[in-house]
Amino acid sequence: MGEFSHVSVLLHETVDSLNVHPGGIYVDGTLGGGGHSAYLLEKMGTKGTLIGIDQDSQAILAAKKRISEDYDVYYINRNFSDIKEILKECQFDGIDGAMLDLGVSSHQLDEAERGFSYRFDAPLDMRMNREAALSAYDVVNTYSEEELANVIFTYGEERFARKIARLIVKQREKKPIETTFELTDVIRSAMGNFSADKHPAKRTFQAIRIEVNRELEVLEQALTDFFDCLKPGGRLAVITFHSLEDRMVKQSFREKCTGCTCPREFPVCVCGKQPRGKMILKKALQASPEELARNPRAKSAKLRVIEKR
Repeated sequence: MGEFSHVSVLLHETVDSLNVHPGGIYVDGTLGGGGHSAYLLEKMGTKGTLIGIDQDSQAILAAKKRISEDYDVYYINRNFSDIKEILKECQFDGIDGAMLDLGVSSHQLDEAERGFSYRFDAPLDMRMNREAALSAYDVVNTYSEEELANVIFTYGEERFARKIARLIVKQREKKPIETTFELTDVIRSAMGNFSADKHPAKRTFQAIRIEVNRELEVLEQALTDFFDCLKPGGRLAVITFHSLEDRMVKQSFREKCTGCTCPREFPVCVCGKQPRGKMILKKALQASPEELARNPRAKSAKLRVIEKR
């Protein structure tokens, strides 16, 4: 098992956007190796409090090694969707800021045994929480053809979804599909001579990972819960890595920043709805050419930030 490592994406842009102040209470909902948190603590000093959350116990251990004991940090080995319960247990009634980095960590991708990557031959797993019941093996070998096609098309936006699902079912009738390379072979055969800029298995692997970890289901509610937990003036920064996540964050933030929803033909407002937040960035921020040169995995990253009124 290798040393936990993860290159923090949009590091300064994300932390700086939170308008960090000494004595504040901040949450890193995806602690990872602690890169974003370490920089946030530098800016905040020892008077504030950080709540670092991650469902991967290895990430928690790595962050503890990286972050000085001089800081007041709560390490929580849970899913960030539990934010309201976590704050209640820690006896905080509000936070000054929070950040979510929704990407799979470099460590998870590079550690072959986790089964996240089509680059290594490994058992199909893809669980961020290694104690979770559902794994990629279960999805690939027990979902019906229709369920598989829906997952691959919806979460992977893969136009070959139906053919891939059909061949997966055909192949597993002979023997279970147990490894990442076995699954990749099936995907390649389904796509034939189709050539693309990306690896042919990229979209399908993304889709199965999202299904295994309930990523979009968890995110939708979490965006509202995190916003609810912010104190007035508090900010939420979210880094996404694919269009489904980014669309969900964009829509959630826009809804919270929208006031009157009465039809335009109404002479006066009757709904009384007031904006609850304001956008800090007019459009999503992406990695600079300099960062992309250092870390190609930042290519698809997008940062959006909202402030609570």
